[in-house]
Amino acid sequence: MEGRFAGGGERALEDAYALHGGLVYTFCRRTVGESLAEDITQEVFIRAYRKHHQFKPERGTLAGWLIGIAKNLIVDHFRAEKRHALRRVGQEETEATLESQIEQAGEKLMIAEALRRLPERARCVIALRYFDDLTHHQIAERLNLPLGTVKSDLRRGLAQVRRQLESAHE
Repeated sequence: MEGRFAGGGERALEDAYALHGGLVYTFCRRTVGESLAEDITQEVFIRAYRKHHQFKPERGTLAGWLIGIAKNLIVDHFRAEKRHALRRVGQEETEATLESQIEQAGEKLMIAEALRRLPERARCVIALRYFDDLTHHQIAERLNLPLGTVKSDLRRGLAQVRRQLESAHE
């Protein structure tokens, strides 16, 4: 799919939207709110369609590239809002803080997407370890799995998440 997207065409765009539209919309909704999320999501896919030749599958995932476009559009939106707000009330919010908040929201979504792609058992082990703060032994008992299996699932799952996140940042 990703290699086909780089070739362009309406069908490739439709497939990309079907596969990643929800992810992009969720990211936009969490950063700019529901009222602007649809507009920015639409603009993301319009830009992606126009600049499909800039997508390089060997440098990262299509989801990561689309989130990158969304981040840029959101930063542009907030910069414009900031200029207008400064004119109205004279308050200042640093661009670094704003970009950091947007970056954090994007990272959270990319992590969630990477976790979603894991096999269910690995996803469950990671969730119990890092979200529920259980020890390896507690996870093994809860899931009725050997301790070595829990450790292996955790190591392999985190490595897969890391690879997906690294490919999204290239």
